Amino acid sequence: VQLQAYGGGLVQAGGSLRLSCATSGITFSDADMAWYRQTPGNPRELVASITSTNFATYADTVKGRFTISRDAAKRALLLQMNDLKPEDTAVYSCYARARRWGRSSTANFWGEGTLVTVSS
Repeated sequence: VQLQAYGGGLVQAGGSLRLSCATSGITFSDADMAWYRQTPGNPRELVASITSTNFATYADTVKGRFTISRDAAKRALLLQMNDLKPEDTAVYSCYARARRWGRSSTANFWGEGTLVTVSS
């Protein structure tokens, strides 16, 4: 199983970035997925989640600015981030609660993160 986040970088406050998480080895169609972020010395924070039926939820801190979505054709999880603020600076990681190919039980999977830096 592989989950790999892409799209991080340096952006000025008020700018936008789009993160992607490419997946392989899981049954994407029935996976519940999410984006988390973490800064040094702090616990991981849930940013946004989306169910297999496309029901999305957001942290209050990003509501109205971030949009989570799924691209079934590319088996990818997306996060559109607009109006970025310096406090959004963090390593962003993707998460899936999913079945491995050929398995019936679900498990938790984490991907490598991508760094987002927002300058003021």
